[in-house]
Amino acid sequence: MILGSGFATFALSLAMVAAFVLGGFGIRLIATGRDRRRGGLMLGVAAVLVINVLIWAWPMPVTGH
Repeated sequence: MILGSGFATFALSLAMVAAFVLGGFGIRLIATGRDRRRGGLMLGVAAVLVINVLIWAWPMPVTGH
């Protein structure tokens, strides 16, 4: 993926911001004991978002000609 385009960079940045917000509030829900199941789900979604960003942003191997 070419990360030089404006929309791709914006989308990956927005996904990372969402992952940090979900992770923070997920930890908060688990720590306070208010809703542990929902907090765990939020942490799971945050992990999936981070993994997706890593997949899209990982440099592709250059094949030799």
